[in-house]
Amino acid sequence: MDVETITADQVLDTKGLSCPMPLLKTKKAINSLSSGQILEVLGTDPGSKNDLPNWCDRSGHAFLGDKEENGYFRFFIQKG
Repeated sequence: MDVETITADQVLDTKGLSCPMPLLKTKKAINSLSSGQILEVLGTDPGSKNDLPNWCDRSGHAFLGDKEENGYFRFFIQKG
């Protein structure tokens, strides 16, 4: 899926936070969404590039992709 065409239902800004806070905040935010909705996570922690896809695999959510912007990452997760 092309991340450029994804429209998120909710955006979570975790920029400036380090592990494990981006993942913990993502877990909390995904609970407020309905199945099929998309969460966009903004972050600066390079560990999230591994943490978020692995967590999605374990928890039944779909990791749709990521994109590096000007000094931060954009991650897209579809709630399972």
